[in-house]
Amino acid sequence: MTFLWSTSWVLIKQGLDEIPSLPFAGLRYGLAFVVLLPGLWRHRQDVRRLSLKNWAWLALLGVIFYALTQGGQFLTLQHLDAIPFSLILSFSPILVAVASLFALKERPGWVQWGGIVLVLAGALIYFLPASSITGSALGFALAGITLLANSASSLLGRSINRRKVAHPLVVTAISMGIGALILLGSGLVTQGVPVLTLKGWAIAAWLAVVNTALAFTLWNYSLRSLSATESSVINNTMLIQIAILAWLFLRESLGTLQIVGLAFVACGTMLAQIRRARIARRSGRSEGTV
Repeated sequence: MTFLWSTSWVLIKQGLDEIPSLPFAGLRYGLAFVVLLPGLWRHRQDVRRLSLKNWAWLALLGVIFYALTQGGQFLTLQHLDAIPFSLILSFSPILVAVASLFALKERPGWVQWGGIVLVLAGALIYFLPASSITGSALGFALAGITLLANSASSLLGRSINRRKVAHPLVVTAISMGIGALILLGSGLVTQGVPVLTLKGWAIAAWLAVVNTALAFTLWNYSLRSLSATESSVINNTMLIQIAILAWLFLRESLGTLQIVGLAFVACGTMLAQIRRARIARRSGRSEGTV
């Protein structure tokens, strides 16, 4: 899932050359919602069982996770380079770890905290030796808003999915449909109707079907068992994947310090999973499973 989302950065940068940011985001998630409609119909009993409170939570997830976080990504990439933007987003795990102590009562262990520190250290080692970070005040403001929305959506998504209020596809489709409607509506009002070439349609279609409809459904399914901190740290491995994809397809080179930074991120992510793996093994033995 994180690999698919990493490829999205490359595709979004290419698509922004011809498609305005908000209509682009709205088109991506709107098409993905259409793709998910048959699955939503198959799980219509889950939809009927949703309470008014659950509908409100799914609507809030649509606003924060799609309209603010994903829309913010498209907007920020128009006003800020990918390097400083990725650096800012790399601080999501620490915000999620601190907030989950109070919001979800999920306390990371010391090993997990060490993994988070390594992830953040790796991000700093990777990005700070780069050429001087420049960008507009608007770009940095949008990046900050996206960071907060991304962290909040990790907590909210974990809270909704661990309660298993509905099938992951239902959670994905309903929240995505609400977010897509907001993105597409605001985009058409503020940036107009885009005219897409064949390349633009191909990028939007791939992002919608594979990187969104498939990946986000699987992500919501994973949040049934992963804690908010774990999911956020795993999501942060996109730093490694984006760097490799940029080297392969955008011809961006990797220096020695950048490679060291990537290694820190990889080690930190593995450390963050050690405690969970031990708990899972103990649980498996106590239940007589393999």
